[in-house]
Amino acid sequence: MTQRKVLVTGAAGFIGAFLVKKLLETTDDKIVGLDNVNSYYDPGIKEARLRMLAEADVDGHFEFVRGDLCDAALIERLFAENGFDVVVNLAAQAGVRYSIENPKAYIDSNLIGFFNILEGCRHHPVKHLVYASSSSVYGGNEKVPFSEDDRVDSPVSLYAATKKSNELMAAAYSKLYSIPATGLRFFTVYGPMGRPDMAYFGFTEKLRRGDTIKIFNMGDCRRDFTYVDDIVEGVCRVVGGAPEVRMGADGLPMAAHRVYNIGNSHPESLLDFVDTLQRVLVEEGVLSADYDFEAHKELVPMQPGDVPVTYADTSALERDFGYKPATPLEDGLRAFAMWYREYYGEC
Repeated sequence: MTQRKVLVTGAAGFIGAFLVKKLLETTDDKIVGLDNVNSYYDPGIKEARLRMLAEADVDGHFEFVRGDLCDAALIERLFAENGFDVVVNLAAQAGVRYSIENPKAYIDSNLIGFFNILEGCRHHPVKHLVYASSSSVYGGNEKVPFSEDDRVDSPVSLYAATKKSNELMAAAYSKLYSIPATGLRFFTVYGPMGRPDMAYFGFTEKLRRGDTIKIFNMGDCRRDFTYVDDIVEGVCRVVGGAPEVRMGADGLPMAAHRVYNIGNSHPESLLDFVDTLQRVLVEEGVLSADYDFEAHKELVPMQPGDVPVTYADTSALERDFGYKPATPLEDGLRAFAMWYREYYGEC
């Protein structure tokens, strides 16, 4: 495989770090990773991911840049100096609930920051821009499973609105400037070294402290949990298959832009999810064998920004790339529990 120059934004983030690790282990790519290592959640976990990447970088193919996506001058310099073949934009302000309390952070990172990336791709043409969208764009869609052909114009959170905006912005730039671009709608990513604001991680933290975990919509929610390694494998396959720029009937280039779901296509009820989580936490020594789970669970109503179900139709991904995520929830949660015990210690 020809050596590529790749920019990965959000390289100290959950998906970004594991993507860089896989690229370092399986390709000869020269990779520049960008991340501001902010304090939205414990920066210590982000620093641990960076140490993981330093260990994986045996050939010196990885350069980490500590900087902000909103710094237009920095983004321009990175593009000008490196001549990237591929850009994978994973940097974003994540979290549905946080967007209700701190909307400006989402405008800055998810809109202005993404605009800077698009401008970089415009002025320094790349062979493929791959960017993170989200299953949240489906909002309260009642048709399941969620298909890329479904309407996604009724977001229930600002986070979802910014992700749909990313898709529209990328499509427009692809049309105007012939940028091959692919958006990936990730479904509830989980696994070791993950984000503490995600349910599986937050529940574990609270149970360890003896706090009560709240299960929303009285437990009547289902989530399409997707293991991080499956997400990364999907990203790697998509990166290598840029959409073709074609001419339209008007003699102008058409938008070379696609969107794919990446999900496990197996929604789990939150109650079953919690049962599996608590079992593996005990079995892996994170919690004691006599832990009283019933005393630490509370069923509560739905909260703003949440949806009752997420469920990915991945037939397009299977058709175009021959790939379908398949890691069972128990296997993924066990991998998380084993990492958690090693990182934080036994009960």
